[in-house]
Amino acid sequence: MELLAVQPYVKVDKQIIDAEIIYSEENRKIYLYHDRLVTKYREFSTRDISDLSFRKMGDEGGLLYVHTIRGVFSYTVPSSPESFIKAFRVHIKKEYF
Repeated sequence: MELLAVQPYVKVDKQIIDAEIIYSEENRKIYLYHDRLVTKYREFSTRDISDLSFRKMGDEGGLLYVHTIRGVFSYTVPSSPESFIKAFRVHIKKEYF
């Protein structure tokens, strides 16, 4: 299936080792296809997604929300996902336009 858009996101992991909090970041990507949205560990059918939204936090990035029939999933994005959300709304949820 044709790839419509890619959005980078960051997974932040917190571990406590010897009474010290250690943070680590892993750069990942969300892939949008006509029939599904895929992350490293999840896959959503586009039929199950009602919308995507974004809440800006800080200067550049924020949280990308994936609204599904199973709940809302959030992903920390380092930059605005405006083009990713637009691709979803134009190609998948055509009722927006």
